Amino acid sequence: MNLQKTNPTLYYLQRGLFYLLVLVISVYLLLPFFWAVLTSFRRSGDLFLSPMEFVMAPSTVSNYVQVFANPSFQRGLLFSVIVAVAAVIISLILGSFAAYALGRFRFKGKSMVLYIILAVSVFPQIAVLGGLFTLVRATGLYNNPIALIFSYLIFTIPFTVWVLTSFVRDIPGELEEAALVDGASPLQTLFKVLFPVMMPALVTTGLLAFINAWNEYLFALTFTSSNRTVPVVIANYSGASQYDQPWGQIMAASIVVTVPLIILVLVFQRNIVSGLTAGAVKG
Repeated sequence: MNLQKTNPTLYYLQRGLFYLLVLVISVYLLLPFFWAVLTSFRRSGDLFLSPMEFVMAPSTVSNYVQVFANPSFQRGLLFSVIVAVAAVIISLILGSFAAYALGRFRFKGKSMVLYIILAVSVFPQIAVLGGLFTLVRATGLYNNPIALIFSYLIFTIPFTVWVLTSFVRDIPGELEEAALVDGASPLQTLFKVLFPVMMPALVTTGLLAFINAWNEYLFALTFTSSNRTVPVVIANYSGASQYDQPWGQIMAASIVVTVPLIILVLVFQRNIVSGLTAGAVKG
């Protein structure tokens, strides 16, 4: 039954309420980001203006200039890139092998392994912080990016394995059988046949793992004292005195580290959707 023809008033009322709900949710989600961007283009004294005066105040890029001229922010940005990229690469390599074994082979204890992986992925960071800190100090890796890379693997590898395993299960077995008939070894089958098919899932897990590693704060704060990643650098931003809080520079730095993530998500959004929904529907 076509509601638009039978009851046009109710039809347009429902559509109006739907678009109103979409508008309210959009404003609720985008307003904090909009205000952060606006603050990053305002001077420190503008923060004491009324909301309307603050919006209409003249813009300035001095906050961004000061942020990029800050040596601590430059080092933090470099360390964040190194740690996040290294953690993602290691996670994808190890996760791909693990997902291939869990998704293609049958062995005793397979379900238990998957349950353990799922349990580790939801384990709170604070629960393992003390033990990891003792291990990092004992191995002499304190204030070393290597300590952050391996500590980030605690939450990137389980997520990678879990997502890729679901994807590998959905790959038709005929592809693997055809490669084996042609004389390909299991490793050749994995690298030359399955990896190209797994590309949407690899992009999805890699990007989401990168976002988690890029935004991680607790381990970076605990395991480093000077070689810190950018979230810790932003949290420790200070002004000319102990009573000065440079909110404009803090917001500018936050925008600088957030925009690349937004661009990556927009560029790979189709891969993300296809990767997350892979294996959800069996045909």
